[in-house]
Amino acid sequence: MKTNKIKYLALSGIFCAIIFLLTAYLHIPVGNGYVHIGDAFIFLAASALPLPYAIISAAGGALLADTLTGFALWAPASVVIKTATVLLFSRKGKKIITKRNIFSLIPAAVFCVGGYYLYEVLITSSFSVPALGIPWNVIQSLSSGVIYVFVGLSCDRTNLNELLK
Repeated sequence: MKTNKIKYLALSGIFCAIIFLLTAYLHIPVGNGYVHIGDAFIFLAASALPLPYAIISAAGGALLADTLTGFALWAPASVVIKTATVLLFSRKGKKIITKRNIFSLIPAAVFCVGGYYLYEVLITSSFSVPALGIPWNVIQSLSSGVIYVFVGLSCDRTNLNELLK
């Protein structure tokens, strides 16, 4: 039992670091923010790790990316949105890419696009200005979804998910 906790804690740290790096440094600057593929690994962590560890990975990676790259204003929204996103995915199947996880990409995109839009509405007190960011958040969600499926299928072919359990 203790060995599993240590394994999951280590994997959570690795996922957190990957999410941070892919969000903070492998991104395309747009407007007042950026588009990244870190969400793909949030989906992957949520599909492979037990819930508390997946939440730590997702929220921690997003928090670090926002605060260490000059976007600390967005950190509260990122923590809430990424935590909610993790709750959509399941690790109960033998594979990472399951029907449930594929269909979870839709509400995950809605949480990302809608969540950041509403947060920016709170910040700017405007409904129109934040709407300019919607297309970029849609592109980010779609890109992350495609990469998640690609990486997840690769992991499934190598039975990596069985090693994570």
